[in-house]
Parts: sequence; structure tokens; C-alpha cells
Amino acid sequence: MLPKSHIKALLRKRLHEKLQTSWNNGDTSWKIYDIMRSVSLRPTNWIREDDIFFSEHGPFPSNIKRFHLSDSDQCSCGGTGTALHYATECILSVSGHMRRPAPNFEQEWLKREGNNLVFRQKFAG
Repeated sequence: MLPKSHIKALLRKRLHEKLQTSWNNGDTSWKIYDIMRSVSLRPTNWIREDDIFFSEHGPFPSNIKRFHLSDSDQCSCGGTGTALHYATECILSVSGHMRRPAPNFEQEWLKREGNNLVFRQKFAG
């Protein structure tokens, strides 16, 4: 008979493999997938604001338009109302601005900042 700890480890490994396969084969248009390519059985240390920013599932015009609750994805300032727009260039949120990455480095920037506690504290603060 196998020890209980060994059985638990085997089950945990199998669960992780199934979750990873599901994550890889699922709808990979998710913003979070671009930041976190591998699943973990441990929760992230993200707070609510991090989830909203990186998933863009907050009260952003681009998200509201996606659900057909608005005709426009434009911010009040005239730019496209995404989380990155508010964080980097919107004149209505100047106090919290960060430098916008070049378009070809945007995914890498989001991935790096998603794992950067100092960035996330500045953004949430």
C-alpha cells in the first residue's frame, strides 16, 4: 500500500497537469494568459485592483463596449479607454501615470509588471 502523502502528491501532480492542459487549450484571448502562461495550485498575491488592471475587466470603456452596454470604447479624453490608457496617457489620471511601453514590448511589460510588487503597490495606491 502506498503512503497517503505519496497518493496526495500524485493527485496534486495530475490535477496540475489537467489544469495546465485546460489553460493552454482554452480561450487564450484572455489577457491574464499572456501574463501567466503556467497555472499554479497556489493563489497569486494580487489584490482586486491588480486583477482589474491586468484582466481589463473593470469599468473601462473598452470593456463596457465589449458587453454592448455602450456604443463607444472611447475615454472622455478621446483615447481608447483601456486600463493601459488610464495608467499611462489619459489626461484624467495624470497623477498615477507610468511610462507607456512601445507597442511591440507591451506584452512583455505587462508580464514583468504583473510580477512586480512595487509596480502593483504604486498602481493600487
